[in-house]
Amino acid sequence: MATPNTASKNRNSVSLKIAGIYNLIFGTGVILFPNLLFDLCNIPQPRYPEIWQCVGMIVGVYGIGYLIAAQNPSRHWPIILVGLLGKLFGPVGFLYSAVNGVLPWSFGILIFFNDLIWWLPFGKLLAETFRESNLGESPEDKEFHQVVATAQSFQGRTMTELSWRQPTLVIFLRHFGCTFCRETLHMLAKQRDQIEKLGLSIAIVHMSDTHEGNNLLERYDLRCVEVFSDPSCEIYRACRIGRATYRDIFNLKSLGKSFSTAFLRRYGVGKIAGDVFRLAGAAVIHQGKIIGDTKPKIPSDRLDFLHLAKQHSLKKNSGIPFLEFPNLEIS
Repeated sequence: MATPNTASKNRNSVSLKIAGIYNLIFGTGVILFPNLLFDLCNIPQPRYPEIWQCVGMIVGVYGIGYLIAAQNPSRHWPIILVGLLGKLFGPVGFLYSAVNGVLPWSFGILIFFNDLIWWLPFGKLLAETFRESNLGESPEDKEFHQVVATAQSFQGRTMTELSWRQPTLVIFLRHFGCTFCRETLHMLAKQRDQIEKLGLSIAIVHMSDTHEGNNLLERYDLRCVEVFSDPSCEIYRACRIGRATYRDIFNLKSLGKSFSTAFLRRYGVGKIAGDVFRLAGAAVIHQGKIIGDTKPKIPSDRLDFLHLAKQHSLKKNSGIPFLEFPNLEIS
């Protein structure tokens, strides 16, 4: 028997599939019969029907997006958000035109089927995603020592083995579509030699599957470091790597840095592949303990893992005792 949460997700997927099919049918109809709606509403046919056909193409493309989002609404919430914004602004434009006599009120039938009836399901989808993003971590999450003693890297080693072999700098990445993740990988590739000369090995934890992770890391010449695939974010949670909120992502600072990093610095963006709210982080693990870490508070904060590695090196060479976290011991 399906749980209430599962049943709700199934209904959400069905709503998106219906929206996707509707958009594809409507878009195809507008492309094939651009004058039909104007004739039904007794409106003069447009002088350039090709413009209206372009609108049909855009609506159809949205339909493809909705069908993709239906596979995992929580992951693909940006598609739903953009769709809802269009369905909010469309009626505003129609109302202005109808009041000023530019469009007849009969044209509102299009607004009803294209926009108004989707407010509730799309709004509900986004609200549920928002609630999920602000939930605390599961009380059943495994302890740190359990996770790092069992989770294996692509090379077949655990963090327990690595931490006793030599100090290990563990880099926790954001999802691969994030422009800041790509910046982090580029910086790591450039600073890798410096970090290893400080006496640390490097391990990377990401949220994608092993194949996708290896393909991306190969582009940055990082496949030969220890790589952990963690789609369920079990290692992230065990190492207390937190999650952002909507406010952390959609603020002027983050949006400005996103644009600058993606387009001006040309790191680009990609598809969402993992928990879009999960933050990045870095930790140095040595002899069974986390001896230092750095955790950005928002996605746009740069991950300064080289500084963390240098701090560890200074402690090691000066004889200063390492900072230990008694609750994060590896058994």
